[in-house]
Amino acid sequence: MSSLPVLWRAVDLGIVLDLSHVARPLEGAQRFAAAHEAMVALEAGAIANPDEGRQVGHYWLRAPDLAPPALRAEIVDALALCHRLTREAHVERVDPADFESERRFQDLLVLGIGGSALGPQFIADALGEPDDRMRVHFLDNTDPDGMARVLGSLELDRTLVVCISKSGGTAETRNALVETQAAYARAEVDFPSRAIAVSGDGSKLWNAAAGWRARVPMWDWVGGRTSICSGVGLLPMLLQGIDADALLAGAAEMDVHTRCADLANNPAGLLALSWLALTDGKARRAMVVLPYRDRLVLFSKYLQQLVMESLGKKLDLQGRQVNQGITVFGNKGSTDQHAYVQQLRDGPDDHFVTFVSVLDDGYAGQEEVEPGVLSGDFLQGLWMGTRRALSEAGHASITLSLPCVDARRIGALVALYERAVGYYASFVGINAYHQPGVEAGKHAAAEVLKLAGGLVALLGDDGETAGAIASRAGADAVEVWHVLRRLATMERGVECVVGDGPMADRFRRAPGA
Repeated sequence: MSSLPVLWRAVDLGIVLDLSHVARPLEGAQRFAAAHEAMVALEAGAIANPDEGRQVGHYWLRAPDLAPPALRAEIVDALALCHRLTREAHVERVDPADFESERRFQDLLVLGIGGSALGPQFIADALGEPDDRMRVHFLDNTDPDGMARVLGSLELDRTLVVCISKSGGTAETRNALVETQAAYARAEVDFPSRAIAVSGDGSKLWNAAAGWRARVPMWDWVGGRTSICSGVGLLPMLLQGIDADALLAGAAEMDVHTRCADLANNPAGLLALSWLALTDGKARRAMVVLPYRDRLVLFSKYLQQLVMESLGKKLDLQGRQVNQGITVFGNKGSTDQHAYVQQLRDGPDDHFVTFVSVLDDGYAGQEEVEPGVLSGDFLQGLWMGTRRALSEAGHASITLSLPCVDARRIGALVALYERAVGYYASFVGINAYHQPGVEAGKHAAAEVLKLAGGLVALLGDDGETAGAIASRAGADAVEVWHVLRRLATMERGVECVVGDGPMADRFRRAPGA
């Protein structure tokens, strides 16, 4: 592996990056030097997203002194606001007029999707405890059944709502907000006094929340998938009772390491070069994330968005079609040793594994399961055994070792992967900071909703097949069939007469529609 280390350690954090099982030479010192220069320029305020003409400054969130002077006070003030809102929520009675009442806010409901939910969910699960100051719940989809189930489990007058949407126009979050406000109205509980918005100044959400309990700013130079260290992540974790300052400190400490111009001492550079070697820089292999600790089960889900939305790009910076990306999936060890590790070992060479091990078991009261052996000893043995078995079969792996799971180390983990993604994007010549594919999906969804709105008007009383209706609508027959089947199932002005096959079904206007 040339002269680069197989083990890198941050003495201050106790984190170790083990590349001894990558089994491929890490080459690309010149690539790293160029990527590092680009990263230095990015942190200095260079335009990082040319198609939107904006900076990318999530690194400034844990080091405001490095931000452009005009932004430093905004970052500091936003953190102070999150702390103030938390202090108020933790001591406030839900009925201030009732001086005999000791009823406080006990639940936190977070509305968001994508980066406005995945980061906070990961933090909440990784660092949450049974005695947290507030219990955290999420509405992160526009699934009516899912929203009703969560809302129905809450005592709404003791529930604080944080609605997160940078643009204020995200449909899924808008829908969750509409359903939540309706639930509060049905329960005759005042919503504005229990609601906080995290959004861009001047957005639809920001303006709609003018009469709410508070508004926390979000900036266009912070992407959703890198927003954990902004109000998006900080406010929910503070309300839950998590030490957000320690998380920021851990991220800042890791940033110092990943700013190092010496590749041998830069863990993010080493990690990104490992990805380059393992994928051939052409998306050849998927990344399977296996953390051996229950608290980190959502780490793979968080990394899915961070890595795949950042690196999954059709075009490179020169406009050439390259179809870049790294597929990410995973759950946890040792659970997955009883699931898909069989294929990882004996199946195709289309993956590499990232193991995350934790030295401290996090529980001192465990029993010996065998003489002199604890459950945590088994956990270590299982991940090391799995790594060895994969290596013997010719499959590569990377291992991250943490001393414990706490806010400081989670912050460091977030910062490490944020920087590694940025370096890798530079290596393969793509823009890590935009997401045109996501926007394309939103536009397509809007077209389907528009189609649904016009189909009922095309229906007659006798019934026609989806193909015939689609021909008149200038639409795809199968899409029309799906839309009409849903409208019929929901009894929304459509009836379906089932035919010999799906495309033989006949749809007609329901009586009274």
